[in-house]
Amino acid sequence: MSDRPDNGPQMASPSYRLAALDQDFLLGDSMRGVRFQLEYAKAEDALRAWGVRSTIVVFGSARIRETGPAHQRRWYEEARAFGRIASQRGGALKSDGGVRDNVIATGGGPGAMEAANRGAHDAGAPTIGFNITLPREQEPNPWTTPDLTFRFHYFAMRKMHLAMRANALVVFPGGFGTFDELFEILTLRQTGKSPPIPVVLFNEAFWREVIGFERLAEEGLIGRDDLKLFRFAEDAEGIWAQLLDCGLKPGVEIK
Repeated sequence: MSDRPDNGPQMASPSYRLAALDQDFLLGDSMRGVRFQLEYAKAEDALRAWGVRSTIVVFGSARIRETGPAHQRRWYEEARAFGRIASQRGGALKSDGGVRDNVIATGGGPGAMEAANRGAHDAGAPTIGFNITLPREQEPNPWTTPDLTFRFHYFAMRKMHLAMRANALVVFPGGFGTFDELFEILTLRQTGKSPPIPVVLFNEAFWREVIGFERLAEEGLIGRDDLKLFRFAEDAEGIWAQLLDCGLKPGVEIK
């Protein structure tokens, strides 16, 4: 009879698991950087597979409803119309040499985001949803392209993906999240850390009422030239016209 002990405890030990298959290890503090890298690489691979070279990012409140008050219904319909117009005219429908430009990208949720994705879907174009995991779980809207529907844990990586392919930013009325995303891009533009992409705010009266842009300049907190970092538009066609006037080229990536 052998006195050799059974190696079951060694085989069952968490330390014996392959590192790549050990979820407890991968979700530990020491692997935070690796998880961050994984969130970058997973979305990057899928976007490249679909030939997405550039995007038009649309921000706006998740609380806007197609069946809400009259002003919300109008916001929703204009966001939907813009998603369709940009997809039809911007280069998302054609894949010349495997490349698509000006693909509509949003945070993937309801409201203005849903409307823009829906408009792109109406046009038959691919459209991107960069969702985020929240304590109150956000679900993707049903109009993002399934292969381009992502979910992030880290806001920072989500913001990076929203910004890094953006040829333009269009912002509908929104709350804290919309403000956060808008000022992130404006800061990148102001500091020269991003290309000179056009930024268009929908519904000038709303934005001038909720943000004292002129007051910021009067107090010397921003420069007068910083007020030129964005423009306003009142409907979907107006947004598209402003983007073109700012240098957006359909089917061409802004350098």
